Amino acid sequence: MPKLRSRWRAALIVAAAVAVVVTAVALPLFQPWRIFTDKVVDEALPGAVPISTPSSSTTPPTVSEEPTATPKPTAPSATQPSTTRPSTTKPSTTKPAGPEVLLTGKLITHEHETEGTVAVLRLADGSRVLRLENLATSDGPDLKVWLSDAKVVPGRKGWHVFDDGEYQNLGDLKGNHGNQNYVIPKDVQLADFRSMTIWCDRFNVSFGAAELRAV
Repeated sequence: MPKLRSRWRAALIVAAAVAVVVTAVALPLFQPWRIFTDKVVDEALPGAVPISTPSSSTTPPTVSEEPTATPKPTAPSATQPSTTRPSTTKPSTTKPAGPEVLLTGKLITHEHETEGTVAVLRLADGSRVLRLENLATSDGPDLKVWLSDAKVVPGRKGWHVFDDGEYQNLGDLKGNHGNQNYVIPKDVQLADFRSMTIWCDRFNVSFGAAELRAV
């Protein structure tokens, strides 16, 4: 009987040790608490004209101790007619060029409920960005924003297809809520891609994706 108890005690100790090791490995890997966390990132639309505000000077105006007499206007000479003419220059009405919309899409849900809109924009300087607007998805570990040549398939069949072919990583997802911009490298050919995905690179699964269509 004492031997049986000692065996049970040893088995419990081993099981507890295994549980501690599994927990120590699984928690950092899966980060289950992130299901309940949110990060909101709200970036301005690229190329938007900032609101101008009048600048204020910190240098006080200089006041003369003695008043200066205001000179009286002189009438033009009869022999030298005035050459002053009213200005005919009209104020410029040209507005700064805004971003050009190249591609658009709407996010659908894959492994996690996801919604929002996507646009690929060309800015006035020729650079391009992918913009997410009104994004709402789950937080998670190792989330990326990818361009992909894969077709967007609804449901479970579309969860794992985006790393099967060609893809371009635009960087880490900045937040799981809000409006965000992601720079598209100059050498990327947009014709090579037909979709984008919020991709969990740790578990090779799409949280949500959108088909990109020309405007």
